Amino acid sequence: MLIDGNTPFYVDDMPYSFVGIAAQIGKHDSGMHIHNRAQLLFAPHGCMSITLDGQHCVLPPTKIAWIPAGIEHCATMTNVVAYRSLYFDPLAIDNLPTELSIFSVTPLLKELIERMAFWEWDKPSNEQANTLALCCEELFYAEKNELTLPLPKDKRLALWLEKVKQRTLLPQPLNEMAKHIGASSKTISRLFIKETGMPYQAWRQQWRLLTAIEQLSEKKSVSVVAHALEFSSDSAFIHFFKQHTGETPTHYIK
Repeated sequence: MLIDGNTPFYVDDMPYSFVGIAAQIGKHDSGMHIHNRAQLLFAPHGCMSITLDGQHCVLPPTKIAWIPAGIEHCATMTNVVAYRSLYFDPLAIDNLPTELSIFSVTPLLKELIERMAFWEWDKPSNEQANTLALCCEELFYAEKNELTLPLPKDKRLALWLEKVKQRTLLPQPLNEMAKHIGASSKTISRLFIKETGMPYQAWRQQWRLLTAIEQLSEKKSVSVVAHALEFSSDSAFIHFFKQHTGETPTHYIK
């Protein structure tokens, strides 16, 4: 159902096994919250970022997020986003994914999400059954992606991480970052491997990739993004992006 920012919406209070919503949102922060429905998130236009289960992920129009019931999460949008959210009662609907996942959206899955997001909430269950089953089947075969970034939890990194999340500080090279934290490079390396399972340099490069995708989805140019993320040149950024995604920035967003 199409809603706006003033529409009261508390999915756990609704008596339906499936609920779909569609909205056009300019700037929005859902805040950390939790519900007992599984959720599928998709933005056919714009880009949203999601923080959940100790991870940060970016959702451009080519990807969808599956969030199982009971996982605390927060969705943030900074530009105009065509927002689609589908909620499934795992006690009433079979064959739902059980793990937190980012999937590539197929043309068929995109059309299914678009149709289901606009259903009336009281649509009879027998009229939903075939489409719901097809949606679950498409999710089962959808390609998983790793557009996620594990977040360290050590208190020594808390202030630094908050500045990075708020975009007031870029993750520096290891030696500069260690000075900022007031710890040795060896200590920082050990902390990141322990907390995220990734060496700091790999974490920093994944952060740059997700931030690049987010900014490119906001229609920023390759030059602007390359400069903002402190690449030495546009060509260095394009090489980095293609190395990680297999595509140039322009082709990836198209």
